[in-house]
Amino acid sequence: MAIVRTSGSILTMVAVIGMAATPAMARKASTLTDINGMRASSAEGELQDRGFKYIDGHKGGYGSAYSNWWHAGDRDCVTVEVMDGKVMTINDVDAQDCGHTEKGHSGAGTAVAAVAGAALIGALLSHKSKHHDDGEHYDDHSAEQQYERGYNDGVHNVAYHNYDKTDAYSSGYSAGVEQRRHNTSYHHGSGGYREKVQFSDLSGARAAGADSTLTQRGFVNVDGFKSGSTAYTIWARPASRQCLQMTVADGRVYDIRDIGQHPKC
Repeated sequence: MAIVRTSGSILTMVAVIGMAATPAMARKASTLTDINGMRASSAEGELQDRGFKYIDGHKGGYGSAYSNWWHAGDRDCVTVEVMDGKVMTINDVDAQDCGHTEKGHSGAGTAVAAVAGAALIGALLSHKSKHHDDGEHYDDHSAEQQYERGYNDGVHNVAYHNYDKTDAYSSGYSAGVEQRRHNTSYHHGSGGYREKVQFSDLSGARAAGADSTLTQRGFVNVDGFKSGSTAYTIWARPASRQCLQMTVADGRVYDIRDIGQHPKC
């Protein structure tokens, strides 16, 4: 097989393969926002009542856990993020993440295209050893490839796809997610034409001071709950369509992010 060395050609190939490997996706998560904030056990019952079936799950960073749920009637797959026993987010993902294919698409062809796309992207955007927890690459070449695929998936915010069920992919994905958060830490987390209010500067701040600052910036505390020593509060700012979730532990802001939607926002 001839190797095309022109960077523009390679990027074009990646774009074409990405389009071929990404089928149209149903959008079901937007109808499930009322489940945000529920206990995981209650959310599980709600999802089952609405026709979803649990497929699989994996652990993420900061003590979070992710589970994939499939709705056969709508042929839709959603990923549910849980932290400290509470549902944080629900997002639509590809049907492949639930072990299914979209109607009119070949599972084998899509899988080949996806692997080829990952290989090309990996060649262009290899991770550095510093992205490993111990600062060293794996000695095993196969494990290193799995880690790299996971890292690239995490960096580019594509769905978790650990089809070989390896720890290396899982670790790489977590590292990629952390790198992506670092790369985009300046961003408010939502787009559009409305001016957004800064909030990421409150990460690590004293909780009392953060509450006061959010109020000064036009946010209103609309909901909250506690899990052990950790407190979660929801802050709404309708003027800018921002909906924040702030996590407080040991009197300081452990995490603050725009979650987009919440029943109280």
